Amino acid sequence: MMHTWFECKIRYEKVLENGMNKKVTEPYLVDALSFTEAEARIIDEITPYISGEFTVSDIKRANYSELFFCEEDAADRWFKCKLYFITLDEKSGAEKKTATNVLVQAADLRDAVKKLDEGMKGSMADYTIASMAETAIMDVYPYEAEPDVKPEFPDAGKPEFPDAGKTE
Repeated sequence: MMHTWFECKIRYEKVLENGMNKKVTEPYLVDALSFTEAEARIIDEITPYISGEFTVSDIKRANYSELFFCEEDAADRWFKCKLYFITLDEKSGAEKKTATNVLVQAADLRDAVKKLDEGMKGSMADYTIASMAETAIMDVYPYEAEPDVKPEFPDAGKPEFPDAGKTE
């Protein structure tokens, strides 16, 4: 399934540990089909966590081909990794590098490399890590389908004639 990721920046007043208020802008990543949906989703996701007013100050497409999530509590950072997939050009016989960006959730840089290698284990393509850097992304919200409360066809999957084939 192809994801379209949007980086949404939220601007709000945060209460610091010393009790002072400070205006901050924090980036979040949202899986959405359009800018409009991205804005609606980030507002829905963020509202429970921010008291007071906030604004969506920026939305832009994020070019990530894949995300590697981690359930560990210590893995609270997101690392942007630029990978080069190495392929062989059949006509010229030369090596060809194709760049792609992935996002890895990890505790630190070493952990991010480890998680990336684990995630890429099933890949048949050869790759090299060109760069890896910690991002400012606070959280990621992938798309999750809501349960179908009112299905369009409630009788779908049921036999059309329930008594068909029965003899008395």
